Amino acid sequence: MTAETFTPTMGVTMTPSAVSHVRKQLERKPDAKGIRLAIRKSGCSGFKYETQWVETPADDDDVFSVDGIDIYVKHEHLPMVNGTEIDFITQGVNSMFQFRNPNATAECGCGESFTVA
Repeated sequence: MTAETFTPTMGVTMTPSAVSHVRKQLERKPDAKGIRLAIRKSGCSGFKYETQWVETPADDDDVFSVDGIDIYVKHEHLPMVNGTEIDFITQGVNSMFQFRNPNATAECGCGESFTVA
C-alpha cells in the first residue's frame, strides 16, 4: 500500500481589473482561447510566474473560468499556484500582473520570484 498526497483544488482566480485587462488583450488575439499561468525555475527565490496566451490547450491543463475568461494551469504546476489570485495593477507608468499566492513561503525583494515549501 502506498500513501498519496491529496491537494484540494481551489483553482486560480482573477480580480475584476485583471479580467478587464485580459479581456481587452484577447480581443486583439482572435486565436487565443485564454491565458496560461505557468511557473518555471528562475530568480533568486526559486520560481517565477509566467503568463502566456493559449491557442491550443494541452491535455494536462486544468481550466478555471472567471467571468468568461479561461485560465489554464498545467496540472503539475497546480500544487504551487492553487488558490492564487491574479491582479492587474498600475504603479506610476508601469502596469503588470500581481500574483497573490497563498502557497508562497517567501518572495525575493523585487517580487519577481517566489519559494514554496
